[in-house]
Amino acid sequence: QRESTQKKTFTSWINSILAKHTPPYVISDLYTDIQQGHLLLDLLEVLSGQHLPREKGFNTFQCRSNIENALTFLKSRSLKLINIHVADIIEGKPSIVLGLIWTIIFHFHIEELARTLACTYNQPSLDCSSTVDSSPKASRSANKSAKIKERWKISATKALLLWAKEQCSLHGSINVTDFKSSWRSGLPFLAIIQTLRPGLVDLEKAKARSNKENLKEAFRIAELELNIPRLLEPEDVDIMNPDEKSIMTYVAQFLQYSRNLDESEEDMQEKVREAMSWLAAQEKKLAKLLIDTENETYYQKYKEMMSFMEAFNQERKNFLPVLSSKRSKAELSEGQQQMREEWDKLISQINEWKVKLDQMLPSPLDNIEAWLQEVEHLQAEDLPDLQDPFKATFVFREIIVIFKGLMDCFDSHLETLQSFKNEDEKNAPLVFPEKIEEMKRRL
Repeated sequence: QRESTQKKTFTSWINSILAKHTPPYVISDLYTDIQQGHLLLDLLEVLSGQHLPREKGFNTFQCRSNIENALTFLKSRSLKLINIHVADIIEGKPSIVLGLIWTIIFHFHIEELARTLACTYNQPSLDCSSTVDSSPKASRSANKSAKIKERWKISATKALLLWAKEQCSLHGSINVTDFKSSWRSGLPFLAIIQTLRPGLVDLEKAKARSNKENLKEAFRIAELELNIPRLLEPEDVDIMNPDEKSIMTYVAQFLQYSRNLDESEEDMQEKVREAMSWLAAQEKKLAKLLIDTENETYYQKYKEMMSFMEAFNQERKNFLPVLSSKRSKAELSEGQQQMREEWDKLISQINEWKVKLDQMLPSPLDNIEAWLQEVEHLQAEDLPDLQDPFKATFVFREIIVIFKGLMDCFDSHLETLQSFKNEDEKNAPLVFPEKIEEMKRRL
C-alpha cells in the first residue's frame, strides 16, 4: 500500500515538474521510464536550472552513463545516496527508485521551501552545505557539511509542520501534529486553503462531512482554484497510517503557493532590477578579465575562467527564479524581456570565451578538442525528416561515412591524450588537470 501510494504521488509530482520542461512531457510508469536516465537528467535540469552532460542515445551504455551523470550531480550537492546504485535503477527496483526520487523531492522541493521559513522558525542556516565546492578545503569539511545537512533534514520537516500548524490554528480546533493521521479528516487541507484563499471553503459544513468527502473537496479546490496538482486521492489519506512522504510532498505545494502569493508585481520588478544590475556587473567583470589576461599563458587564462565561472554559478543561484522563468515572451513585462535578452547576451559571451580558450590549447590537445567538437556536433544533429525512404537512406549513409571517417582517429587521439605529458620545460603544468579529465570523459 505504502509503495503504491508513493509511486503514484511521486509520478504525479514529477509530471508537474516536467510540465516546465522544454518540451513538456509526462511519464506513465516511473519504474520503467527512469531506466534510460533521460528522465532523471530532465528532472534535475528543471529543478536546478543547470545544463547537465548526457548521452543522446538509448543503448545500455548510454543509459548507464546518463544515470551516473545524474547521481554524480546529486553527490556534488552533498546529498547522501545510501544503497542507490546505477544497476538497481536500470532494473527499476521499486524501493531504490522511490528512495532516489524522495531524496530529490526532499532536497529540491521541501528543503528549498523550508529554507524560506528558516528565519521565521529559527532553523539553522543551510548556506554552508548547499554550496557546490570542489576545492580541497571543501572535501576536508565534507563530514561537517553532512552533519549540518542531517540536522537540517529534521529542521526542514519541522519547519513545514510548524507552517501547516500555523495555517490551521487560525481556524479553531484543527490540530496538526504530524504528516500522517493528522490529515485523515481532510480538515487541515481545507483550513490551509481557507487561510490562503479565504471564502473558498466552508469549514463549519466540512466538520459535519465524512473524511473522504472532505479530502475529495480539498483536492478538487486545490487543483481548480490554486492550480496545485492532485498528487493524492482520498483513499491514500483516509487510512490508519497514511504515507508520511506522500503527504509532505503534497503539503509542500501549498507552501509553494503561499510563497508565490506573497510576491507582488512590485516585488517582481525589484527582483528584475536586481538581476539586471547583477548581469551588468558580470558583463563588466568578464570584459575586464579578458583584457587583464590577454597576454597570460593558456594555463593562467583557464584558471581565471574557472574562478570566474565558480563565482558566477554561485551568485546566479540568487537570481535563478527570475532568470529561469518559463513564461513565453508575450507574457513577460518589458523589463523581464530586456533582462532575458541581457542574460542570453552574457551567456553567449561566456560561450565565445570558452571556444577561444579551447582553440588555444597546446598541441596536440587543440586538434583533439577540435575533433571532439566535430563528433559531438554530428551526434547532436537530428536526422532530417524525409518522407522519401530512398533519399533518407542516402542521407543516412552519408552521415555514417562522415562518422566512420572521424572515428578512424579515435584510437590515436585516445592514446595521445592518455600519454600527454602535462608540464613545460620548467615542470609547470601546461593545462589544468580538470580540462584533461573533461576531454577524457568526453572521449
